[in-house]
Amino acid sequence: MTTYTILIILSGLVIFSYLFDLVASKTKIPSVLLLLLLGIGLRFLVDYLKIHTFNFLSVLPTLGTVGLILIVFEGSLELKYDREKNKIIKSAFLSALTILLGTTTIITLIIYQISHRDLYSCIANAIPFSVISSAIAIPSAAALGKHDREFVIYESSFSDILGIIIFNFAISNQSITPSAFIGLGLSTFLIILLSAIACVVLLYIMGKLYHHIKFFLIISILILVYAIGQSYHLSSLVLILSTGLFLNNADAIQNAWFRSVFLYKNLTADLSQLYQLSAESAFILRTFFFVIFGFTMNIHELNNLPIITNGLFILLAIYLIRLFFLKVFKDGNITPILYIAPRGLISILLYFNLPTSLKMPEVGTSFLFLVVLGTSIFMTFGLMLSKRKAAETAA
Repeated sequence: MTTYTILIILSGLVIFSYLFDLVASKTKIPSVLLLLLLGIGLRFLVDYLKIHTFNFLSVLPTLGTVGLILIVFEGSLELKYDREKNKIIKSAFLSALTILLGTTTIITLIIYQISHRDLYSCIANAIPFSVISSAIAIPSAAALGKHDREFVIYESSFSDILGIIIFNFAISNQSITPSAFIGLGLSTFLIILLSAIACVVLLYIMGKLYHHIKFFLIISILILVYAIGQSYHLSSLVLILSTGLFLNNADAIQNAWFRSVFLYKNLTADLSQLYQLSAESAFILRTFFFVIFGFTMNIHELNNLPIITNGLFILLAIYLIRLFFLKVFKDGNITPILYIAPRGLISILLYFNLPTSLKMPEVGTSFLFLVVLGTSIFMTFGLMLSKRKAAETAA
């Protein structure tokens, strides 16, 4: 395959992804679902033409991690905080926490029935299936009302963060002891402290940089700090979310010393450019990640009836638990929010980070693909139904 052929393919994928986004805005079909189908179609084409390819699974975790960072950062950069939002933040956090714990419990029981492995292994394998993917949820909520969109951004980001915390805790501690909880508390304190320092330092750097290229430097610093934190099993996604929120709300701080030292004339314009760069970079990475994931799947394994049956049980558990807890913690109508519980980028990343000793043949990549695909399809039909009902009500 020549250099020009590779360039044609990469450019074509980006163009297709852009067209899929346009289709998604009109039809409510998530662009991620179309990207997965495009990846599957490309796999059929490559197999038919007998073209030799390399192992794309080796680059998938890296693409996914950077994409996750940029998507959460992009979402947090458009959130404005005020005291009136304390209620929505609290309800989103409680919703994310209870739904995550409830879903993990039920899916653990399902995996235990499938594999008959020890409970610890079943819990570790259940967590990736229980986390809402902000990489899919945030773009899919773009057409919702402001209140619902903010709830989705907060809830999916909290779900990612809490999922990573619980996952790291599970794979690092085979037994629950007081020392394990002390370690969890210490790591949480460290990441909060690191986040506070990073927020202030990055804002200061932005004000002092006069080079015409500085936003990729800011993003590179964020990725560097995230990677260092993750290498020590810290939940560094807290840092990404808090940095975006802090930068976008720094002008609300009234302290005279802070304003004189950290705020500068072009801050608003710089934040707008940083948001645009993050959004476009996330778009590119999301495109390649989901196309490659679809390409690497062996969909012939979906002919296995037990996999389909168990996958349907997991999908049913996901939405029943979500329905129950949203009724408890979400004010007002829950129907648009109910459908937005996709599994995707974060689920795939956590699954690939499972230690080899904990991986189960009964819960393989085809099982994960079925759940990712199923939640995306359910979200598609749910959002289309909500749109139709809203149009009928308006009429």
